[in-house]
Amino acid sequence: MTTEVRISVRTLVEYVFSSGSIDARFRSQTALTDGTRIHQKIQKSYKEGDQKEVYVSTEIPYDGLIYIIDGRCDGLLFDDDSVIIDEIKSFSQPSGQWDTEGYPVHWAQAKMYAYIIAKDRELEEMDVQLTYVHVETEEKKIFKQRFSTKGLEAFAADVIKSYAPYARLMHDHRTKRNESCRELAFPFKSYRNGQRKLAGAVYKTIVDQKSLFAKAPTGIGKTISTLFPAMKAMGEGQLNRVFYLTAKTITRTTAEEAIARMASCGLCMKAVTLTAKDKICFQEETNCQKETCEFANGYYDRINGAVLDILTNENSMNREVIERYARKHKVCPFEYSLDLAYSADAIICDYNYIFEPRVSLKRLLEEQKKSTALLVDEAHNLVDRGREMFSAAINKEPFLQLKKESKGVHPAVYESAKKINSRFIQLKKINDDEKEFVIDLLEEDFIKELSEFILAAEQVLPFQPSSLILDTYFSVNQFLKITELLDEHYVIYVSKDRKDIRIKLFCVNPSQFLGQMGKGFRAKIFFSATLSPMPYYQDILGGVEGDYQIRIPSPFKAEQVDVFIKPLSTRYRDRERTKGEIIKVIHSLVTRRPGNYLVFFPSYQYLTSVYQLFKEKNEDIPTIVQETGMSELEREAFLAAFKPNQTGTLVGFAVLGGIFSEGVDLIGDRLNGVAVIGVGLPQLCLERNLIKDHFSAQGKNGYEYAYVFPGVNKVLQAGGRLIRSEHDHGTIVLIDDRFLQVQYQQLLPSEWSNFVII
Repeated sequence: MTTEVRISVRTLVEYVFSSGSIDARFRSQTALTDGTRIHQKIQKSYKEGDQKEVYVSTEIPYDGLIYIIDGRCDGLLFDDDSVIIDEIKSFSQPSGQWDTEGYPVHWAQAKMYAYIIAKDRELEEMDVQLTYVHVETEEKKIFKQRFSTKGLEAFAADVIKSYAPYARLMHDHRTKRNESCRELAFPFKSYRNGQRKLAGAVYKTIVDQKSLFAKAPTGIGKTISTLFPAMKAMGEGQLNRVFYLTAKTITRTTAEEAIARMASCGLCMKAVTLTAKDKICFQEETNCQKETCEFANGYYDRINGAVLDILTNENSMNREVIERYARKHKVCPFEYSLDLAYSADAIICDYNYIFEPRVSLKRLLEEQKKSTALLVDEAHNLVDRGREMFSAAINKEPFLQLKKESKGVHPAVYESAKKINSRFIQLKKINDDEKEFVIDLLEEDFIKELSEFILAAEQVLPFQPSSLILDTYFSVNQFLKITELLDEHYVIYVSKDRKDIRIKLFCVNPSQFLGQMGKGFRAKIFFSATLSPMPYYQDILGGVEGDYQIRIPSPFKAEQVDVFIKPLSTRYRDRERTKGEIIKVIHSLVTRRPGNYLVFFPSYQYLTSVYQLFKEKNEDIPTIVQETGMSELEREAFLAAFKPNQTGTLVGFAVLGGIFSEGVDLIGDRLNGVAVIGVGLPQLCLERNLIKDHFSAQGKNGYEYAYVFPGVNKVLQAGGRLIRSEHDHGTIVLIDDRFLQVQYQQLLPSEWSNFVII
């Protein structure tokens, strides 16, 4: 059994010396690059013989554990007979506001480096120097102290002593965790057909450090079939952490339930669910400043105690549990959940925590990634989410407003906004009669003007953080970051309405960027019931040659579902003409086969049109309808209406590809039938046509990539709500004449092939 605790100097001292409040006020986005530039400039000024970026490492035994501590100190300087540690830090506040002789956490970091070097070189004393440099003026403030090696040794021992309760807790937990993972049996009496095969493929993928693309049917139990082998791999020392990534809140609950099921069978695991900041925030208005939020004020003074408390007493840390402990310790629940994520064995969260470059968990070091697996649930959703993550847009309207508001108040912001507004007006004149058009590139002068706006805004925001300037600043900053990625995977287009103009950097193909963001992790498992056609998803989700693939056939019998196709046109031009016939089909279905039904439409407008006519003609049939912008409570009420053992009929009207068409589990006779109106094709638009043209130029079927595959995926997801177990039976009605075309037929599941035309 290992007794080693590996930790970097910086992580160690930041844990022990963390203090103060969360302060989410404006910070310059250039601070990081400025800090790197300043470090390099100071290091270049070192004299001959001095050393920079010196790697140091030591071992300190304490209370039965051996702490292996390492890091890189900025500078090791030699002056006559003295050896000096130089720790370089940048700062941005005005020099006159400086009222400290160095921050405790910075002194602690430098002193730990000094201790390691003094010990290695058998020195009796060391000089420790903090070099603070202003990011703009490059003004320097240098603080220097001399320490005896004995004093440094005592300091290091105190730091370890302060860190030890957390280290001991985590060490003991991981020992227990690994043992429980090794002993864990599959948490059901038996495997469903296909489950063992999927679990085996996941385990092999983790062991072989590969990526797996898995198509496994709805109802097979994909969540437990991916999490269980990951736990077994953890017990064998192959993994230390698992991310279960989802697109929707409802599928996070399924992951929580699977972990709870394994826990009831003996698994000892720390699992954290991350909830979006705006949902979990205790305040009416999210404002992370100590003056306005008691949970931000003094957060870092209390967080270590809060983390130790919850880890000592809880294994499953979902939203409810995190909120309870956050209130107890008076800490921000969102930041608390993020801090807990670094201690957890399993993190259940949205895709963006890993794949979104602006949101990803930055403290997850490359070394930690090597022992981390990504389980990407409903991976088909990552295609469009990936496009969103790596696209950016800016509008003319904010600059026009800024031009008006900042005139005579903020001259630099005014001049910058004026130039950018003029640039938009020029763009409008290029193709005055077109609402949307593509441009080949962004002029260098335009990018320069946007960069000038960033600098002008940064001068104003620390003192007068108006929401207009702040929002515009962040959108421009994101836009500029995406300009650095522009390549053949992007198309730049302009769209206009009567008042506004928009420039969008549209990521047509996110494969390269998704691949980069997932790089370094031990294994990636992409799974979905509708990961078909497989080559399409492997291509667009960043797959590479040598990735593993698996297709699990449906464990359910074809006799469990009756499939009907009604060959009507649901094309936009024919909808008014055929909606009466659609209503007749729905009426016939629910009256001949009473029960609970979901009817899916390709758009909310289409749904509303048919629903209103259906209600007029069938007042006696109970209905429920998906509304726009439903709250979580309203969604739960919608699903709760589908009760088991009903003698009558309920017809739910919902949107294809919406919140009720995937990730919803209406088991048994809570759902007796599904009707899908149309083949799900996305609405014809410029972006979809750009996707089509991009992949056509690569020799692929661009129309299928842009329209057919995403459309049919929605149909398959909606149909997948019906048969969830070997005991379920039901009816699927597909209403569209295109379902009889070979192009669409070959994309439908084999168990739907015995259809009847009505």
